[in-house]
Amino acid sequence: MGKITGFLEIERRDRKYAPVAERIKNFNEFVIPLTEKETRDQAARCMNCGIPYCHGTGSVQPGTPGCPVNNQIPDWNDLVYNGNWEEASRSLHSTNNFPEFTGRICPAPCEASCTLNIDDNPVTIKTIECAIVDRAWDNGWLKPEIAAEKTGKKIAVVGSGPAGLACAQQLARAGHDVHVYEKFAKAGGLLRYGIPDFKMEKQVIDRRIKQMEAEGVTFHYGKAVGGKTAGAIDPQQLVKDYDAVALTGGAEASRDLPIPGRDLKGIHFAMDFLPQQNRRVGNETFEAQDILAGGKHVVVIGGGDTGSDCIGTSFRQGALSVTQLEIMPAPPEHENKGLTWPNWPLKMRTSSSQAEGAKRDYAVLTQKFSGRDGKVAKLHCVQVDDKFQPVAGSEFEIQADLVLLAMGFVHPVHEGLLKTLGLDLDQRGNVRANTSDYQTSLPKVFSAGDMRRGQSLVVWAIREGRLCARAIDQALMGTTTLPR
Repeated sequence: MGKITGFLEIERRDRKYAPVAERIKNFNEFVIPLTEKETRDQAARCMNCGIPYCHGTGSVQPGTPGCPVNNQIPDWNDLVYNGNWEEASRSLHSTNNFPEFTGRICPAPCEASCTLNIDDNPVTIKTIECAIVDRAWDNGWLKPEIAAEKTGKKIAVVGSGPAGLACAQQLARAGHDVHVYEKFAKAGGLLRYGIPDFKMEKQVIDRRIKQMEAEGVTFHYGKAVGGKTAGAIDPQQLVKDYDAVALTGGAEASRDLPIPGRDLKGIHFAMDFLPQQNRRVGNETFEAQDILAGGKHVVVIGGGDTGSDCIGTSFRQGALSVTQLEIMPAPPEHENKGLTWPNWPLKMRTSSSQAEGAKRDYAVLTQKFSGRDGKVAKLHCVQVDDKFQPVAGSEFEIQADLVLLAMGFVHPVHEGLLKTLGLDLDQRGNVRANTSDYQTSLPKVFSAGDMRRGQSLVVWAIREGRLCARAIDQALMGTTTLPR
């Protein structure tokens, strides 16, 4: 349980960031790891609670406390405290295929539900997780886990984001012949083309892909499934050719803002802007016209993680100013722990990108865009009340040379793959599949991740990919040893 009196003797200490003036000069990761002693001291603070909400309730419902993949957090905290890093890595990987992803970009609901968070001093779980997996890679402990026997079953996984990767790796380790189809040039989905490199450098993905290839997973790049692009694969033929198909694409249909002036140049979806920069860093080419923030006044509409990613990218490209607008009211500075703990609380949070100099404005509705010579120049905004109705007399304008729409995603893209297969959708436009067997309305076809549940966290994608793999293994073999 760590040190019995550790939480009384040792103060919480987390990783720090490189100074803003230094880190915005490049797209490198800028988190400064703790030393080994500091990390072990932080692990010593774990209380081994009677009911450790941190490692999850086993529920598949969003909003429940703790870790969606049910990481055995008290166990590996104790192992780190005692210096048994290799065993800590084994424990961590028993529930999470990619802790190097979650240790960098997960918002850490585990820390919100930590008992020590009752007085705002939770164990630095995310930092310890990242330290474990990075040490495991550095020491060569993460070898390919090659199945002793092959089943003879052939499975296609469509989409190589975290859900698809987790699903593919679990199925390969169960002995199946797994083929991953990815429409882009490299694997990773939003991990590669949405998450900026300053939050997660892409060699973190590449080394895991090499492990999966050694385990027998075959990756097919530049292979869109469905649609009218050159070389696109017929989804119905894919279903015929494989014993099972897992659809693990993302929720890629961005929420739009259909107001007057939307057709002006200089207004773009975040997911047109962010992937371009990731491709620049990764030395990939793209055909679309450059969307760059350098020398411009940038307005980001949307207050979530994607909006923050737009802010950090804009500053690194040399934006003159960045303003972030959110239609929701400003959250409270501190939550009422008696009402919220151990659930994820609504409270004011400042991301590393927001701390780089962005101005934030809440309860703002953009009513129209205006411009000059066909290019956006101003946003015409108004404050709204708690029912999102305009407040009379509160109108104002914001100068803008570049507007980035980061208001989330409504559902997966329906054209192409989903319409060709004729799959049933739920009320939100996601692929209909339950969480017991992950089967869609079409035999042999399964779905998991954002395509099934809607826009969510990387840790939920990993969990769903793992559970989908278990369901497929069960369906094909009649039994499964893959974990829940």
